[in-house]
Formats: sequence, C-alpha cells, structure tokens
Amino acid sequence: MLTQPGIPNDYALSTTTFGSRLKAIEDQAFAAVAMGFRRLELGLLEAPVTLGGFEDSARETGVCVSAVVTGCLDPRAENMSGTKLGSLDSDLRERAVNSLRRHVRLAQKYKCPTVIVRGCEVEDKALRDEADKLRARIVREGFQDEVKDSVRELVGKVQKKSAKQLEHLCRSLHTVMSELPETRIAIETGDSMLDLLSFQAVGWVLDDLARHRLAYWHDCSRIQMREQKGLPTQGMWLDAYADHMVGIHLQDAADGQVDMPPGTGQVDFKLVHGYVGKNVERVLEIDARHGRAEILNAVHFLIGRGF
Repeated sequence: MLTQPGIPNDYALSTTTFGSRLKAIEDQAFAAVAMGFRRLELGLLEAPVTLGGFEDSARETGVCVSAVVTGCLDPRAENMSGTKLGSLDSDLRERAVNSLRRHVRLAQKYKCPTVIVRGCEVEDKALRDEADKLRARIVREGFQDEVKDSVRELVGKVQKKSAKQLEHLCRSLHTVMSELPETRIAIETGDSMLDLLSFQAVGWVLDDLARHRLAYWHDCSRIQMREQKGLPTQGMWLDAYADHMVGIHLQDAADGQVDMPPGTGQVDFKLVHGYVGKNVERVLEIDARHGRAEILNAVHFLIGRGF
C-alpha cells in the first residue's frame, strides 16, 4: 500500500533526520506523527534538542522513544564522549562511562528499552596517518583490488593494536550494565577503517558480555560502506550476528554517502529482510538533507520489500 501522511507505519524515526530544522522534541514528535511514525529514536545532532516538552507531546500523540543513541544529549562532535568507552586515557574513559550512565537513565525515564553504543577508533597515530593516506588513495583510485587489499591489511593492524582498548570497552560496558541492568545496551559498528568494533571484535565483545545480555544493532549503510572497501559483507555480518540483533538502522549507501533513504543506493534490502525478526526494532536514520517526501517514499519502499 502507498503510505500517506498520518497513516501509521511500523517503523521508528531517528531524530537525526530532522537535523537543525526542529529544535524541540515536541516539534519533532508532532512532525514524526504527521508522517505516520509512532516511535522515535533519539539520535545524534549538531546541537541536541531540548527534551522538556516530550511528556506532554507523548500524551497528546501517543509517540514513544524506542531507542537512544549514546551521545544524543551532547553536541555532535568528531570524538563524542560516548565513543570513548575504550579510550587508553582513563579520564576520557571515565567521562564516557558517565555519559553512558546519563543516556541509560534518560532511556529509563522515557521507558525506552535500548541504548545504542557505537565504537571508537583505535588510538594510534601511525595507524591514523596510514588511514588518512589510504582514504586519499581511495579518492584517487577508487576501490581497486589493490586498494581493498590495503584496507584489509590496515584493519588487521587495527585489530592487533586494539586489544587493550577492547578490554577497556568491555570493562566500561560491564560497569554500566551491572549498575543499570534494566536497560538493554546494543553495540553498533561504524564505517571507519580504524573502528574498534570490527567484524571480529563485535563477536568478541558480545561473547565477553553475554551474561549482561549485550545485544547487536545493525547499520545497513555503514556495513555497505565497509563491504565496498573489501571488508566483510552485509550478508556475513547478518549471518554472524542476526541472532543477537535487537535493532536495525534502515538506510542506504552509495558513492561514499551514508544515511540515504532506503531504495536510493546499493544496499540489498531483500537480503537484509531475510534476517530481520519480527521483534527487531526498525529505525529510519536518514540524513537531514532529505525531506518529508523522501522519508515517505522510503517507508513505501520498505513496505514493498516486506519490512
């Protein structure tokens, strides 16, 4: 069926999608409901929205918060505090743990079941310099086989170098999950070649914190970008971690761009659909440059693919 404004759909909408257009949570809630959404994800923005009016708008519209991304309470920055849970700097690590606590308490205030934690990059200047040179090479040469070999080589070095940071990440998550066990935490990778949460590392962290019910959150567009660089494919991630998946960011990717509306890029949503269980939260996290019509077209596309 064709989704029209106001007709309820079964997706959540990330507040990231509004960008700077709407600066208060109640305005975002009413705008989401007007497009048919009944659930919000509190996502990352350049300037966080004010949350004071949410309870009133929730009572009036019936909208609820289904996921909180760590960092949504702070201005968006290259190295947000929530991503430093695995930092080698104990002060940065402690600030990140406190940030995660704040986000979990916010989730509990809004009766939100899940807080999403994205990984941080390995803290090694030599590897960062190598990554910068490799990104420039990708711009010049594209994703040739030799370039993909270099990407895989770099990610292998990151994996070897990041053991201590992964240990810190697990300890930080353990601390918060032990203190606030009522809220589910899910880990999500990014598209950076330096990301701690590589394909293998996600499995290690999930195994290490299985007793705390640590979950996995799938990001379609960033996994697609990793696949384009010659790293494990969308299907490999889903094969490995679908059983741990509690949520998915439904967005597309192409030509180096992420957070595109589903149906406008290269993600194989027919493949993805086969792994998404009925209890998995489905969130549209679309870049703010895309407007209302494109959001509704994305919903129509996803409904047509069985989501």
